[in-house]
Amino acid sequence: MSTGAIIMMIVGIVIIWGGLAASIMNAVSKSKKAS
Repeated sequence: MSTGAIIMMIVGIVIIWGGLAASIMNAVSKSKKAS
């Protein structure tokens, strides 16, 4: 496995988890505002 492929894999994982965390934070803030 080349270094470029490993970096691309890490960047992809970070983007996926970042998006997931952002959507969870958004849902939490919306539910807090609703209550």
